[in-house]
Amino acid sequence: MAKRGTALLQGTLDLLILKALATGELHGLGVSRRIEQITRGTFVVRPGSLFPALHRLEEAGWLASTWQPSENNRRAKYYALTRAGRKRLSDETSEWNRIALAMARALEAS
Repeated sequence: MAKRGTALLQGTLDLLILKALATGELHGLGVSRRIEQITRGTFVVRPGSLFPALHRLEEAGWLASTWQPSENNRRAKYYALTRAGRKRLSDETSEWNRIALAMARALEAS
């Protein structure tokens, strides 16, 4: 069976980016790979969606960035969570857990 992608719901990309960066800083491609890894391939984030989201999160104060050499010695922008970003991740995780539980209950109802 062919692997199919899943469309991201509004707001989930930001949460996935924050979660991907929870273990440490990554460059853009690393963020995309980490999201694919933690979702076991369910979500594949394309650069056209990823980079505007990274910039938006940085402007919101949830990410900080620095330019560093990548693993192949090219200059890359690395992103890391700020204190505000860690708080946002915690808040959003709680909210999504609440929503997921409510949806599971609704789908189980007869």
